[in-house]
Amino acid sequence: MEITNKICCTLIIFLCFIYRASSIYCYYCNSANNSACVNPNLLEEDIRSRIIPVVDCERAIPSPVNVNFFCRKIIQTIYHEHHDSELRVTRGCGWVRHEKECYQANNYDHLETVCQCFQDHCNSSEQLDPGATTLLFLTLSAVLYYYR
Repeated sequence: MEITNKICCTLIIFLCFIYRASSIYCYYCNSANNSACVNPNLLEEDIRSRIIPVVDCERAIPSPVNVNFFCRKIIQTIYHEHHDSELRVTRGCGWVRHEKECYQANNYDHLETVCQCFQDHCNSSEQLDPGATTLLFLTLSAVLYYYR
């Protein structure tokens, strides 16, 4: 019986590390200081990867709660009274989703279009979630201890 408990404990510990959490990678730039941010797809991949940062939103934006990040692109046309309007593009991470994939806001000094990205450059990867792993391990250890 003791060998069975050891095997179960080893198996449970191993299974704890299989838990998956997704990370999302987004372009992170502003055309005010990086003109390539306006349209990264015009650049070849090797050039784009050198001049437009890509961030892992989970690591770039610390959050005490579990947040489902996504990529966001904001296109602003800023109106100036005495000269031509200015186009500004900002790309980064988002965490409060809008009901629409894209939406607009328009007021006297600018027009803003905000789009949420869930597929294109929203690459996912796998990482361990230490909080969930620890909780699962402690729960299963307690169950095994109780029923030994």
